[in-house]
Amino acid sequence: MRKRIIVPVQPDAALPEDQWLDLEALAEVEISSEDAAHPVEFALLPGQPSGWLAAGPGKQILRLIFARPQPLRRIWLRFVESHVQRAQQYSLRWSPDGGTSFSDIVRQQWNFSPQGATQEIEDHRVDLPAVTLLELSIDPDTAGGGAVASLEALRLA
Repeated sequence: MRKRIIVPVQPDAALPEDQWLDLEALAEVEISSEDAAHPVEFALLPGQPSGWLAAGPGKQILRLIFARPQPLRRIWLRFVESHVQRAQQYSLRWSPDGGTSFSDIVRQQWNFSPQGATQEIEDHRVDLPAVTLLELSIDPDTAGGGAVASLEALRLA
């Protein structure tokens, strides 16, 4: 009898740091609000202590505006909520023309629970040839509660 050992399939490993886009050099960021102790740079730049936190409850928008059109193949997001049970919805859309027109990428909903689901990681594989503006919209509590939007990390490749 012949036999073979099947090597387990490994989940996609994160891209090495040098393959993520350098957002500090390539993009300008617009945000609807930020907590002074948790600025948006904490979510966009590697090696920061913690992510971004909005200044108050309600829907929030984060826009990355590129000086030159950027091809995007991957959008990686990490959200963390370990204190409040809530349903969050986010959407991503992009523009090839500086915000004159937009195309939707994804709309996703997630239920956070302090007793279990405290982290959401999304790894979107895309084929966007020339992005001039990427917009992330976050509704931190679809039930209309007082939750505050946050984003632990956003990476682009």
